Amino acid sequence: MTSTGVREEAEDSGPSGYAAARLRLLQEGARSGPPRRAALAELTDDWLSGLFGAGADGLKGVSLVAVGGYGRGELSPRSDLDLLLLHDGSDSDAIAALADRIWYPVWDLGLALDHSVRTPAEARKTAGEDLKVQLGLLDARHLAGDLGLTAGLRTAILADWRNQAPKRLPELQELCLERAERQGELQYLLEPDLKEARGGLRDATALRAVAASWLADAPREGLDDARRRLLDVRDALHLATGRATDRLSLQEQDQVAAELGLLDADTLLRQVYEAARVVSYASDVTWREVGRVLRSRAVRPRLRAMLGGGKPVAERSPLAEGVVEQDGEVVLARAARPERDPVLPLRAAAAAAEAGLPLSLHAVRRLAATTRPLPTPWPAEAREQLVTLLGSGPPTVDVWEALEAEGLITRLLPDWERVRCRPQRNAVHIWTVDRHLIETAVRASEFTRRVSRPDLLLVSALLHDIGKGWPGDHSVAGEIIARDVASRIGFDREEVAVLASLVRHHLLLVETATRRDLEDPATVRAVAEAVGTQGTLELLHALTEADALATGPAAWSSWRASLVADLVKRVSAVLAGDVPEEPEAGAPTAEQERLAIEAIATGSPVLSLRAQTEPPTEDQPSGDPEPLGVELLIAVPDQKGVLPAVAGVLAMHRLTVRTAELRALDLPDGVEGSVLLLDWRVAAEYGSLPQAARLRADLVRALDGSLDIAGRLAERDAAYPRRRGVVAPAARVTVAPAASRLATVIEVRAHDAPGLLHRIGRALEDANVRVRSAHVSTLGANAVDAFYVTGSEGAPLPTEDAGSVARKLEETLRG
Repeated sequence: MTSTGVREEAEDSGPSGYAAARLRLLQEGARSGPPRRAALAELTDDWLSGLFGAGADGLKGVSLVAVGGYGRGELSPRSDLDLLLLHDGSDSDAIAALADRIWYPVWDLGLALDHSVRTPAEARKTAGEDLKVQLGLLDARHLAGDLGLTAGLRTAILADWRNQAPKRLPELQELCLERAERQGELQYLLEPDLKEARGGLRDATALRAVAASWLADAPREGLDDARRRLLDVRDALHLATGRATDRLSLQEQDQVAAELGLLDADTLLRQVYEAARVVSYASDVTWREVGRVLRSRAVRPRLRAMLGGGKPVAERSPLAEGVVEQDGEVVLARAARPERDPVLPLRAAAAAAEAGLPLSLHAVRRLAATTRPLPTPWPAEAREQLVTLLGSGPPTVDVWEALEAEGLITRLLPDWERVRCRPQRNAVHIWTVDRHLIETAVRASEFTRRVSRPDLLLVSALLHDIGKGWPGDHSVAGEIIARDVASRIGFDREEVAVLASLVRHHLLLVETATRRDLEDPATVRAVAEAVGTQGTLELLHALTEADALATGPAAWSSWRASLVADLVKRVSAVLAGDVPEEPEAGAPTAEQERLAIEAIATGSPVLSLRAQTEPPTEDQPSGDPEPLGVELLIAVPDQKGVLPAVAGVLAMHRLTVRTAELRALDLPDGVEGSVLLLDWRVAAEYGSLPQAARLRADLVRALDGSLDIAGRLAERDAAYPRRRGVVAPAARVTVAPAASRLATVIEVRAHDAPGLLHRIGRALEDANVRVRSAHVSTLGANAVDAFYVTGSEGAPLPTEDAGSVARKLEETLRG
């Protein structure tokens, strides 16, 4: 059916005809995007005009006006209808009756309605008091009735807005900042609000309001297209959910992607992020220009008086060759010739970042339009300017984004295109891949005094995840890309090898430290062989910390830092020529011996809790030591089921296990019996530790079978809120090859949940293997645990047996 036919159907059949025509329009597969929004607005215009005409019955001095999004003709499937019934105040009873004749049919169809009835004077007064009302009226569009009344209000509202702009624009900017603080940045969120988050539809509307003030204007290139894409996604979201929502939830993303004809949810998110980045960058530039204009207006009268009425000349301060500061921005010098100076973009960016100033939009666009490509390999100055840019700290982010907005980054580093705006579906990561790389460089800039080659540290920070977006292990793919990039930007062969090694092994230290037994010489030797030199180890240590800090708060802690530092110390000793000896069971400490003797005497478990702290460092010389967790020592008469019992009791008391070591303890002469000693590091999930007496009492009951741990944990698990449609990946259990000469290492990757360690412990007990130690690592919702196990005689498991244990454990966890 044509749009004319749809309108005729709506007009002929009244409200029910409008509803049918509306439904038919929304179900048309051929029309979507702007054409469908325009057709829906036009259909609604005709229907409301009909309602108005039937109710006005010759009434003069009244008009029906669409405002806000409806005024812009942007009706999504579940959008509100924003309407103003404008009147001259001559017949209030008739106006009230007319309002009822319009509003009630809208409500009867279940459409959301935002309505008001005002005279022009009342509308102007309300707009003067409420900024949101004024913004809605800026998009006022006549629907029916007295056209002159509507036109008069539009003219007055626009005049008021322009006259009041110096006061109202700062208010609008404050609203945008408050909203961004509440909702976050659209270009990084896994479940973004398309309207309210920074870079969303509200910000795009704010930019229209700034342009209407005639005080400043937003960069136009790409902005309309970005806004259209966000509206298209919202349309698809409304159709997929059947609700008036702007929140792009995880469970709806595949359906929305399919509605838009996109490959998958990642493609959808990437398009959303790209659009949001355009809006955010335009907002930054526009609000900076608003501030400059307002400051200029405030200063100009005084300057004119001082100069005797002459025109003031903007001061320009040199920053670098071809680069100057003017009006709080970095611009190109008058003598700059970008077409002859291919290093100028990097020089200007480095100067801006070092000065903590934004790059002028005009300067970036001129550089993008006229600068010729850098030769391969880059000249030394270009490489040095890149390193300076990366090492400038937080200001690097805004400068990098300005270059990226105009396509300069992908021109300098073509491999950047694959990571640009790429989402990371991991709750631990708070940034897209490209922003994470820049944040890592920012963090690495804090550590440049710790390493002998800060340039290699900063470039490795920029490239460490460059392999994401390629099939397979991103570290392996990234090593290949890093070699190519490092050669192209002018590093020599030895430096290229170091950078490639850093990218290949950027996860090595933290994964080894948190998942392997550092007392095992095989662990330390393997890391030393991979790293190769003290210089590379030094760089890798700094990169590891920078990477974790740039990932998010869940990725780094004093505990992880201490484990990594311990591993680095051990590897450094090996690289210096010290060969680690095979560990021997150490003599028990006085505390361990006391607990063991008490356990034998009482025939039951005994335990102690002791806080572990990290001494102050050079960077943090004063104040309270930072907690690393709590040491839990347990001595138990040797028996089956100790590991699952202890793990279950700790889970019941909401204690998170970080490391777990179990061993049989040699008792002093004259003391008969066998004792298991458990030396664990734990942390309280909610900050407060349970009493040791309660832990011991529950452990006694768990070991004698009177405490149903599995049932208690199942009850708590059932009470946990679960998100509809979010299914965790299945658990995976593998045997780490040649990880230790002393034991078989079984690695478990699973969704973290209360009692996971208890379930694993039970399964390993059922498989008749002994656990020497456990190394527990949790990032967000993902647990990666390594268990050093032996047979009953204390030797590593045969290959076939190890594989069988791993398969059975995986089946248990998946079941």
